[in-house]
Amino acid sequence: MKFIKKIAALQDHRIMWILLFLIALALEQVAYQIFQKWLYMRPCEQCVYIRFSMVCLMIAGVIGAINAKSIVLKVIAYIIAIYGTVKGIGFSLKLIKIGEAFRSGDPFGVQGCSSTPSFPFGLPLHEWFPSTFLPTGDCGVDYPIVPEDAVLSSTQKYLVDLYKDGWYLIPSKHFMNMEQSTLLAFSTILLAILMFLVCWIIVEVKKKGQPKQEKEA
Repeated sequence: MKFIKKIAALQDHRIMWILLFLIALALEQVAYQIFQKWLYMRPCEQCVYIRFSMVCLMIAGVIGAINAKSIVLKVIAYIIAIYGTVKGIGFSLKLIKIGEAFRSGDPFGVQGCSSTPSFPFGLPLHEWFPSTFLPTGDCGVDYPIVPEDAVLSSTQKYLVDLYKDGWYLIPSKHFMNMEQSTLLAFSTILLAILMFLVCWIIVEVKKKGQPKQEKEA
């Protein structure tokens, strides 16, 4: 029970929510600044949906950090965080299926990949922020497509060559492709969020079940 109490107590501090925000922001910026802008990996429709899921996690982190002791804000933050991770897992699973079909040469399996995305709640993110949320690539194509007139630095050329067979967590071993990595990231974040939420609920329920004298003591 002491461990559960310690986990639950962390939610009354902003650091947990700030950490969630920073993790989501870092993953989002690595995808955009490094892989898209610097290494010319074009995002597909499912890729920008995954970015939307990361934005949900950032929003949850901001809301939770406003006042970590507020039950209302905490509940809202949890709802948005769980929604974002569940959607992210769904998008990742769909991209895994599309990627497998693409690599196997099955044209009928490569579905759900459009140049005009349809974001949840009808949000026109691709119109508001086209550089980040407008799909410019095909699903399953996760390797650099360098423009003919691009001048690469030695580091860029090294990384472009490293990822020429596709994005992998460990490129030299072809270990864990991009969609598998995003699935792992969202699944890990969801498990952590659920652990914190369950611990918090257990502690709150136990507090309400205690006699008044014990609480005062």
